[in-house]
Amino acid sequence: MALKVFHSPAYVGSAYAFETTRKAKWVADSLVAFPIAGVKLVEPPVLTWDQLVEIHDPEYVRAVQTGVPRRLAESQGFEWDPGLWPMVLSSNGGAVAACLEALKTGVSGSLSSGLHHARRGMGAGFCTFNGLVIAAREALAAGAQSVLILDLDAHCGGGTASLIAEDPRIWQVDVAVNTFDYYETTAADGDQRIRLRITQDAGKYLADIEQGLRRIEDRTSRFDLCLYNAGMDPFEGCPTGGFPGITRGMLAERERMVFDWCRRHAEAVAFVLAGGYIGRDLTAEGLVDLHRLTLSAAAAQDEASLTHGLFRPE
Repeated sequence: MALKVFHSPAYVGSAYAFETTRKAKWVADSLVAFPIAGVKLVEPPVLTWDQLVEIHDPEYVRAVQTGVPRRLAESQGFEWDPGLWPMVLSSNGGAVAACLEALKTGVSGSLSSGLHHARRGMGAGFCTFNGLVIAAREALAAGAQSVLILDLDAHCGGGTASLIAEDPRIWQVDVAVNTFDYYETTAADGDQRIRLRITQDAGKYLADIEQGLRRIEDRTSRFDLCLYNAGMDPFEGCPTGGFPGITRGMLAERERMVFDWCRRHAEAVAFVLAGGYIGRDLTAEGLVDLHRLTLSAAAAQDEASLTHGLFRPE
């Protein structure tokens, strides 16, 4: 069975040229030139207005659609243009499609990014709408009972934490290397549904992730869905968020570790790409290579060791 990875040319439809608005095409082009066995690119449905306003304030949604007021439409950090609206409908729709597909088949993904900093009433940190929370809610509406958002972007997922704070069905393990979008977790350590850890030593990065996942196992042994925000910006050569000593090899091991954990503790896993930026020490080709680590690890999943989706017919 092919691993469906969602992508559309609309993912890069904004006129604002930046990695978050361009790299999906770079990765998709690489899959045409250098295929990963089993990966199949599929165009997703776009989000609807109703899906957006379940999570985001209608005034903010309208601002992104129309560009008015401009301050709100550009709160994520992009210059507004008419292509922004169809871009975010498509890329966030891809996150939803990946989750629904994973519930059927066990694993899926989307070349979406720019999600986890967005709040209810505004964007932030290059994130317009919070497709992680939108997708988690859609998975719950489709019949899932519990969703874990695993956030391994370099930066903290404060937007996500704010949006799931009152929903006991959605959990978050967030291991960052940068304090941008930091948030407090106020519950006692043994009772936390939302967990944030800031790694301060590259040598402990993988162990911090492993520990974060192990601690959440104490509360629940298995999730219906793990939604993985697979940031590559912790890479030491990344100019935004990069942490000295976190190498490509460590990130490859991280991807293997995540998908192995999902085999044991999730009925299904969906992934999106998250952060990763080019600079003096990271070319566009190098960034694509890093993101392909996630795709390769997902494609290498042993289907026999994953439950074949919550709703897969016999």
